[in-house]
Amino acid sequence: MLFGRQINRYYIKYAPMLLLGLLALVAVDYFQLVIPELYNLVINGINKGIVELDGTLRVFDMTFLLDEICRPLIFIILAIVLGRFLWRIAFFGSAVKMETDLRARMFDHCKELSQQFYQVNKVGNLMSLFTNDLETVQDCFGSGILMFADALILGVLALYKMARMNPYLTLLTLIPMAFLLIIGTIVGKNMQKKWEKRQEAFSSLSDFSQESFSGIAVIKAFVKETAELMAFHKLNKENEDANVSYTRVSTMLNILVTLFVESVICVILGYGGYLVHEGIFNPGDLMEFIGYFTSIVWPIMAVSQLIEMASRGKASLERITTLLTALPDVTDAPDVKDMPPLKGNITFSHLTFRYPGSAVDELVDISFTINAGENVGIIGKTGAGKTTLVDLLLRTYNVPNGTIFLDGVDINKIPIKTVRKYSAYVPQDNFLFSDTIANNIAFACEQSDPELIRKAACLADVDDNIEAFTHGYETILGERGVTVSGGQKQRISIARSIMKDAAILILDDSVSAVDVKTEKKILENLSALRRGKTTIFIAHRVSTVKSLDKLIFLEDGRVAAVGTHSELLESCPAYRTMVELQRLDDAKSAAYEGQV
Repeated sequence: MLFGRQINRYYIKYAPMLLLGLLALVAVDYFQLVIPELYNLVINGINKGIVELDGTLRVFDMTFLLDEICRPLIFIILAIVLGRFLWRIAFFGSAVKMETDLRARMFDHCKELSQQFYQVNKVGNLMSLFTNDLETVQDCFGSGILMFADALILGVLALYKMARMNPYLTLLTLIPMAFLLIIGTIVGKNMQKKWEKRQEAFSSLSDFSQESFSGIAVIKAFVKETAELMAFHKLNKENEDANVSYTRVSTMLNILVTLFVESVICVILGYGGYLVHEGIFNPGDLMEFIGYFTSIVWPIMAVSQLIEMASRGKASLERITTLLTALPDVTDAPDVKDMPPLKGNITFSHLTFRYPGSAVDELVDISFTINAGENVGIIGKTGAGKTTLVDLLLRTYNVPNGTIFLDGVDINKIPIKTVRKYSAYVPQDNFLFSDTIANNIAFACEQSDPELIRKAACLADVDDNIEAFTHGYETILGERGVTVSGGQKQRISIARSIMKDAAILILDDSVSAVDVKTEKKILENLSALRRGKTTIFIAHRVSTVKSLDKLIFLEDGRVAAVGTHSELLESCPAYRTMVELQRLDDAKSAAYEGQV
């Protein structure tokens, strides 16, 4: 059996089913121990021709064999079959329900964890928790209860009957079992450590495999298949060594169990044969005693399996518990309050921020205001802090008090879900699900209207591309949207944000993979659609944002200038230099294309 804070609740939750299983198990064990008594009657009847039953001597003939042996045996067999069916349904059924419930809790908790958690914990390791570790815990919950209860009930009943027949012989059979229990406990601790190493090796292998499959295009492009294969071979060998090391200890424990069981058989045959020779036992009694001991061989074997199972289960449960007890890094403050629908007025006031664990400030003394309904561009070189700025606006990381305000309210006093409810975000890394294009576009909506989906796609200038697919909007995308081009992926993501119709829309370099003509059309559509709502564009190209209401120019994590395109050209030399450089690059590109 397995106990822990995350699993104890299920023993209470599924107590009725477990109790039914225990009752069925008691019945099965009781009837199993009736069978050795029938062996005794048959052997003594064959040897003597008469048997003693309920204090009465009876002739051992066909009538006795049918009435007192065969018919009861048929009833016993049916009862055992029914009982085993019931306890399998009860124990294994409750174990499957426990696994389903625990997996749902794990997934729900994972959704609440902050982005920082996933930067530390890789996908492969998390998936091993949802597969190997969870299956191990499920096995311990169902089979563990069965083994423990069966070993206890059957073992106690059989030992009681054995002790009534001959206490001394019973005591001799228990001595090797005591040694087995001591050795098994010692070996079990070693097995737990080896199982932990085995799971860690499997997690590393899963991490590497997941990354390799996700980046297979890059691996092929750089002709690194051999290098990746060698790296996989190394991790696979480490996984093999961890499994072999665990299997060795497990096999040694099973060998020890077999050794002690066989030694007990020798004791019973030796001393039991002596008792028959002395007339203390008759052959039927010896066979009955051996039948009882045969019944407790399973409980003895179950001891070793329980030790092995508990070792594995405890290690896996600790890993799952670590996940379930992980706290989100970004949470609501105690004094958050409900807000009316956000209008989109944003104020940054002397914001300074550094990433957790970093020694360098990513943003320094950021101050500016975005009025509700404005179209604002955030521009700057790579690494200037543009994406960090909007991540803080969406509460991806903790924000210092009094540095960001939405509609005049400190963002830390607004529930995180409210902030995100009234915001739509198109990130740099456009993520699409392995689902239909229609469902991807309608992801933010509870109900999907085909007309609204198509309208959003038209505004994002991707409708023609979608209709060109064989199944149109019902086309199933590959993992992370690999079946569409970079530009199509960006435009589908923009369509998804348009569907949400949020008060604040943030587009992080979201038209970088489309041509100038398409970019212009999308920007014009957004300008008309988003009139009266706040829209923030993050861009590297000046052409993307120069016509917006306001530009915020970031340089080395600081606000270098705020104003319109023409105002920044006059007042900010760094911005003017960037504009000139991009203009030269565009001229060179145009000249090159003309030559080609």
